[in-house]
Amino acid sequence: MRVSAVFRSTVSALCGLALVGCVASPQAPRTSPDAPNRPTAAVMVPQTPPSAASMAVRQHFARVQADLLANGLLRTDGGGRDTPFTDRMLAENFIRIALYDEYARGSAGPIQRQTASRLRRWETPVRVGLRFGASVSPSARATDTARVRSYLARLSRLTGHPIALNDSAPNFYVYIVNEDERRALGPVAAAALPGLSAGELAGITNMPISTYCLVYAMSEGSSGRYSRAFAVIRAEHPDLLRLSCMHEEIAQAMGLANDSPRARPSIFNDDEEFALLTVQDELMLRMLYNPALRPGMTEAEARPIVESLARALLGGES
Repeated sequence: MRVSAVFRSTVSALCGLALVGCVASPQAPRTSPDAPNRPTAAVMVPQTPPSAASMAVRQHFARVQADLLANGLLRTDGGGRDTPFTDRMLAENFIRIALYDEYARGSAGPIQRQTASRLRRWETPVRVGLRFGASVSPSARATDTARVRSYLARLSRLTGHPIALNDSAPNFYVYIVNEDERRALGPVAAAALPGLSAGELAGITNMPISTYCLVYAMSEGSSGRYSRAFAVIRAEHPDLLRLSCMHEEIAQAMGLANDSPRARPSIFNDDEEFALLTVQDELMLRMLYNPALRPGMTEAEARPIVESLARALLGGES
């Protein structure tokens, strides 16, 4: 969610039928079991040369990454002595990130507006289908696949929840595509997430240059149980921005949907200081999937449990 100085490199459209750029409202339409609601696996085709528009995007983000690195941002160390946090800070950061939304659903697409929400997470196994545009080289596909597989295994260990690459029946699609390929994703995204509005689909196909990557996630009614997700990452990104998008979008679609300027060290912050999942982010994921918490909880219901979990993780009052 870094999308300009305002939102971050992702439009982070997560929701629980409420959005964060999201899908599905409590009244979102549902499909029958027989409905064709899954895009098929991408067919391997020869690599296609980039267009002038795609080349311009690639050059833009090469400059963006260089500027961020020159300013000491996009850290990959996960935090250290210069980024201490207490159990109280951990609890408050979790509340803000897991129980508030960054975006509200509007007729023309996601509207940036902080709103109270409910706790959301997956209860069913997360089956990730990784898809590449024809512009992505075989070597880049191999590297991206290895990185995503390793990251999913890390998330599974942290949460204790099944999450892995699975091409047989994905419920979470991750598309790595260039400028031209992304503009053609409308029908694919609509099939993966029935109920997306025309404005929300346009958030993908007409994604502004200020948006690095995005993810939409859908939950059933007000249950808080995620059932589907769809992420888009620009194939033009240089190496670190590309990996950063993978880390943030997939983690946000696990249920950490919001950002907070107070969260440090964290990728759920618009300041770009950290590129990859941090120590505090790992703790928040562990808390999110702790059985003491339940999908659909409000802040009032979850707060005492969250505070207790944070104290247990960090050794008491600090």
